[in-house]
Amino acid sequence: MKQETLVLTVNGLRMQVQSAGEGPVVVLLHGFPDTHIVWRKQIAPLMAAGYRVLAPDLRGYGGSDAPQAVSAYRLEHIAADVLAMLDLLGIAKARVVGHDWGALVGWLLCMDAPERIEQYVTLSVGHPAAFARAGLPQYLRSGYMIWFMVPGLAEKSLTAGDFYVMNRFTRDRAQVGHWKKNLREPGRMTAALNYYRANVPRGIVFSNRTEPVRVPVMGVWSSLDPALGETQMRDSTAYVAEYFRYERIDGADHWLQVTACEQVNALLLDFFAAGPQGAMPASAI
Repeated sequence: MKQETLVLTVNGLRMQVQSAGEGPVVVLLHGFPDTHIVWRKQIAPLMAAGYRVLAPDLRGYGGSDAPQAVSAYRLEHIAADVLAMLDLLGIAKARVVGHDWGALVGWLLCMDAPERIEQYVTLSVGHPAAFARAGLPQYLRSGYMIWFMVPGLAEKSLTAGDFYVMNRFTRDRAQVGHWKKNLREPGRMTAALNYYRANVPRGIVFSNRTEPVRVPVMGVWSSLDPALGETQMRDSTAYVAEYFRYERIDGADHWLQVTACEQVNALLLDFFAAGPQGAMPASAI
C-alpha cells in the first residue's frame, strides 16, 4: 500500500506529514512530547482496514517548523494548521484521533469546524469544560504544568541526566528513545513546552466553551494515567450533542496508543465501522 512523507506549506510553515494507505481519511494528532512516531502501532492496522492515514508532526515537532514566538503555539493556530493540511490535500471531511495536546486540538476542531469532522476519538483528554470542572483531584494531577511553564528551568530539568525525569514518563523504552532523538535538536524542547506556555495561562484551554459538540465522539481513558483522571473523560458526555462513547483501558499509562495498542486499535476500528450515524454502543454512557 502507498506510504509517503509529505512536506506541505501551511500557514507559512513547513509541515511534515506521514501519509499511508488509501480510502476514508483518518488524521492522527499527537501531543507532548511526541511526533507522528507515537502512532506507529496504529498506522498499519488502519491501512489494512481500508483507511488513508495522515499523521502530521504538529508545529514545533519532528520534521515540521518550530516558530520562536510562544503565541505561535496557541491551539487555534494548531487547529488551523490541520484544516489547512486537509484543504491542501483536497479532503473535505476526515475522522480524527487526538492524544494529549492533539486531543485538545481535536476538541477545538469539533467545536469550530464540525462540518470537517466525521467522527472524533479523544485519547486521555476529556472536553475542556469537563476538565475545568473535574475538581481538586484533577488540579492536583495537573500541577506539573506550573513547572513546565517556567522558561529555562523546565528545559534543564527535563533534559538533565540523559532525560532522567522523562525516562519515567512511560514504560515503553522505544518511545523514550524517540523523545530523546527529537528533543535534543536545538529549540525543540522549548517548542514542545510552548504548548503549555501559550495555552495554560489562558484557562486550560477554552474551558468557557460549553456549547455542545455536534460530532460523534469516543473517549478512551487509561487507568495508570498520572496526569488525567477518569472524571474529566466520563463527564465529557455532557458536552457532546451527538453520541458519546466512553471506554476505559486498565493497566495502560498515558501513552495508551503504545502501551495498550491492541485494545486501542480494536476500539478505533469498531467505532469507525459503526459510522457517524451508528447506534450508541452498550458500553456508552
